[in-house]
Amino acid sequence: MLAANWKMNPTSAGEAAELVKAIADAARGQQQVTVAVFPPFVWLLGVLELLEGTSLQLGAQDCYWEPSGPFTGEVSAAMLAGICQWVIVGHSERRAMGETDEQVARKAGAALAAQLTTIICVGENQEQMDAGRASEVVAAQVTAALAQASADDSGRLVLAYEPIWAIGTGKNAGPEHAYGMMRLLRETASGIIGERAGLHLRVIYGGSVNAANIESYVELPQCDGCLVGGASLKAEEFSAMIRSTAGVYATAGS
Repeated sequence: MLAANWKMNPTSAGEAAELVKAIADAARGQQQVTVAVFPPFVWLLGVLELLEGTSLQLGAQDCYWEPSGPFTGEVSAAMLAGICQWVIVGHSERRAMGETDEQVARKAGAALAAQLTTIICVGENQEQMDAGRASEVVAAQVTAALAQASADDSGRLVLAYEPIWAIGTGKNAGPEHAYGMMRLLRETASGIIGERAGLHLRVIYGGSVNAANIESYVELPQCDGCLVGGASLKAEEFSAMIRSTAGVYATAGS
């Protein structure tokens, strides 16, 4: 799968429409790859209309754990369930604003209960990487995030390894490092929700993924796709990424 996280972009409905149309054109006929777009909340309904008749799926960039109530500015997983198929929780940019492991776990639990396919982001920062603590930190994040998950959730569960030092920096993790960390994600999850379920969930990579390096990730045995940030806002580049990913899986399937 390829997940296009638009973050707080674009700033107009017209730009959002142009981008989603270009991505839909690129994804047409690419049966090997599931492509989901994650616009800001304000563009979700408009993008939903544009997705009719396309192969694209729709996701939200975050959710709240309570279904409703006096939580000004929040959007619940229950609200999103009638609009989206996907949601992202635990992105490092939100963790940097104070989101805790416990809050990520509550969001993930609410999203899974609402039948949303849930991408849980985990990853170490530069200091933790330099100190040799990447595996320790990431395993702890996975363990905390899956506190409310079970084996029955595995088909709607996606773990995204996003090293914080690689997000938006142009400095991506080498394939060998990414492979080892994605393997760790699956092994850690298997210890929580069961080995069979751990094999069934998806593990993806994110962090300065672009058209030039995406094949080096999606061809890895542990990698089920990528979470793409800035490059997903460039229609031509993201279209090339869709084609490259489809080509890798078509070759593997043959």
